[in-house]
Amino acid sequence: MKFTLEYPSDVPQAHPSLFSGASLARISRRAEICGFDAVCLADHPAPSAKWYRNGGHDTFEPVVALAFAAAATTSLTLMTNLFVLPFRNPYLAAKQLTTLDTLSGGRLVAGVGAGYLRSEFAALGVDFDRRAELFDESIDALCRIWTDPSTPVVGADFGGTGEMRLREPVQRPHPPVWIGGNSAAARRRVTQFGSGWCPVIADPGVSDAIRTPAIDGVDAFGAAVDDLGDQLERAGRSLSEIEIQVEAPAVDLDDAASVARWHRDVDRLRDAGATSLCVHADARSLAASEEFIDGYRQLMALVDTSDVPDSRP
Repeated sequence: MKFTLEYPSDVPQAHPSLFSGASLARISRRAEICGFDAVCLADHPAPSAKWYRNGGHDTFEPVVALAFAAAATTSLTLMTNLFVLPFRNPYLAAKQLTTLDTLSGGRLVAGVGAGYLRSEFAALGVDFDRRAELFDESIDALCRIWTDPSTPVVGADFGGTGEMRLREPVQRPHPPVWIGGNSAAARRRVTQFGSGWCPVIADPGVSDAIRTPAIDGVDAFGAAVDDLGDQLERAGRSLSEIEIQVEAPAVDLDDAASVARWHRDVDRLRDAGATSLCVHADARSLAASEEFIDGYRQLMALVDTSDVPDSRP
């Protein structure tokens, strides 16, 4: 099992101390030292106050912040989770992500999504009702730009007009593309373009809020993984090629029963097909985040052993 730390600014009510370059560098270095495989940030360039009041959050611009994290670390993977492609011209997206891959020495994982906040699309001047169409177009364009940078790519609203001169990403043919979303269309995109899938296991209320079909438990998640495996097999690919990342179970590191329950839940997720967990750190302060990361190190070390804490007296 792999573990990705979501930078703790990406949660509601994150402490102001976390919104600094020094804190980002410290948290990224601590995550690397403690054995996390990756750090990730979400993408909300124009969040509304209404969304924020209903549990939304602020966030750094992910590519800029991950470049800062890259400079503070040596091996930590840098993941956008998720970079909303319909917000951007594919050439601009390719330039941003290629720059990050280059400056980090090939440590980028491009987690991408379609977006879900109608007000954010309006603020950016993008037609919300076209987001699925734009997402499909953008994934295809991004992979083509990366794979063959000299050949112009043309879409509905953009297009190269002649031979291009673009730098290739370090990772060839292109950085890993992990695709977010619970829908059959998301699994189709993974089958066609992806090396990873980022579904959301949540109740229908949360799923409706982020405009994706509900995967409301581990059993439903396992069934969706099986469906993805069937699609991959029909396409001549294998489920073993795909990383599948879901949100890590919540845990109170000071409570033995909570830790034992965490281990049981992680085992169930792994058995159902998860290969990576996205972890939310304690965001009440910089010190609380660092303490949480230090404590989580012990949990990660025990995942692949039988030494699981027992909550029984």
